[in-house]
Amino acid sequence: MRTLLSLLLALPLFAADGLLESRFTKSAPSLDPNPALSAWRKAPLVVAAQDRFGKPLPEARTEIRSLWTSTDLYFLFTAKYESMYLRPTPQLDRETVGLWDFDVVEVFIGHELERTNLYKEFEVSPRGEWVDLDIDKSKPNIASWEWNSNFTFKTQIDEKNKTWHCLMKIPWASIAPQPPVASQEFRLNLYRIEGGPDPRKYITWQAVQSPSFHTPAAFGRLRLKK
Repeated sequence: MRTLLSLLLALPLFAADGLLESRFTKSAPSLDPNPALSAWRKAPLVVAAQDRFGKPLPEARTEIRSLWTSTDLYFLFTAKYESMYLRPTPQLDRETVGLWDFDVVEVFIGHELERTNLYKEFEVSPRGEWVDLDIDKSKPNIASWEWNSNFTFKTQIDEKNKTWHCLMKIPWASIAPQPPVASQEFRLNLYRIEGGPDPRKYITWQAVQSPSFHTPAAFGRLRLKK
């Protein structure tokens, strides 16, 4: 019979509101988007289950966990879906302009807490299409398409349970000029888009109170936990 302690340890660890704690691991997790793997069992999670204006979307519940090593930052998305809207012909050899017009998960992260106009954007579709952008909202053309983060990822679609998973591995060198340290904080928001072409679900961790995900004043925080 399982003890009460073992049952409690098996429960997911939910992060505080507006804060995602990324747990340090000495050994890099495998690039396998399975939240049941031992590497992810003690990783705190946050839930994105609301639209851009804070309206609940429980049917689109998306869990996001994070781990970090001295070289990379990891995000694991587990997303329930009702329908999928995918590009007819996936483009896997280069980034896909307009990927956000289809189903996708997104990470927006900035290392400078005061300079809110600067952050990086990472997107992955269920089929493994991708986009990475260097954002500066103070410029008329806010996104640098020439920038290359060298991030890697793996996706998996579970059609039986109507869930899809995405694991992103993002090099620290693409996020900040200095190596990461425990207790360091970053500005962060986490998004997902489902369905289409209309209506669509715009799912957020931190509601932005705007039609645009590019509302950095509404971002939450990522904190590195040793």
